[in-house]
Amino acid sequence: MADYKNGRYDSVQGVEEGAFDEERRELDGEQQSPQNSSRALRDDSRMLVPSSLEMGPGAVDRYVISKQIVKMQEPRKLTSDDLDERRIVYPQSANRDLVNRFRHLRTKLLEVSGGNNFTLVVSGAMEGAGTSFMALNLAAAFAFDQSKTALIIDCNLRNPTLHSQLDLAAESGLTDFLEDSDYDIGKIIYPTGIPRLRLIPAGSQREDAAEFFTSFRMKQFLQAIRRRYPDRFIVLDTAPISDSPDARILGELCDYSMLVVPHGRITASAAESAARAFDPDKFVGAVING
Repeated sequence: MADYKNGRYDSVQGVEEGAFDEERRELDGEQQSPQNSSRALRDDSRMLVPSSLEMGPGAVDRYVISKQIVKMQEPRKLTSDDLDERRIVYPQSANRDLVNRFRHLRTKLLEVSGGNNFTLVVSGAMEGAGTSFMALNLAAAFAFDQSKTALIIDCNLRNPTLHSQLDLAAESGLTDFLEDSDYDIGKIIYPTGIPRLRLIPAGSQREDAAEFFTSFRMKQFLQAIRRRYPDRFIVLDTAPISDSPDARILGELCDYSMLVVPHGRITASAAESAARAFDPDKFVGAVING
């Protein structure tokens, strides 16, 4: 994988596993002080929610959200064999190089956002670029952190694949919610079998994608889920930017955009042309897949 920014590609260097130990401790909460460990063992029902005066502005919201993350239910859990078969990264994966590359990409995005949550459009430079692979694994990497959650939204209405990759029988999804103002959002958010990662499938209505994405309800939806869950990172898997305007439309509504370039299957000029289709102020770079 490599990053493209300002007209050039920068290789994402493979590093030894130990180089990410400090990042893993900070972001994934693997190390806890004895005081924090004993606190975690207490009965939550007997703990008082601290006041904002004690912990600072927004602290109560963060405290409550952290408790909600712990209680997120997983009706099923994908095994390591399931994840390996689906080529989905997870912290204990034997493919340390792939895990570390997605950790590195996650870290670079966090640096861009200043550590804040964000909405990210992921689009391919051409059909078959591996956009869904990149989007799903990036979302999974954000979910490594036990204090954060991730949401991946299948916005490739022409060829949605995320529900099948995760072996989910999705009865409804994004377009059903956008089409019906009374539709319950809870009906379209599915557990993935991966801790702290949720999926919104494309939905049953897959025609006229541009009309769905340009609707005021879509804008409201993205703003609401980003503001309501400050510890949730939201990744949108979209159709190739070369084939449809969907990624550009969604890019206007989201914080950042990222391009996936298939290795050896596209010319440099075609990749640069695809990159220029994004808003330069929101474009965080390109990743070479392959």
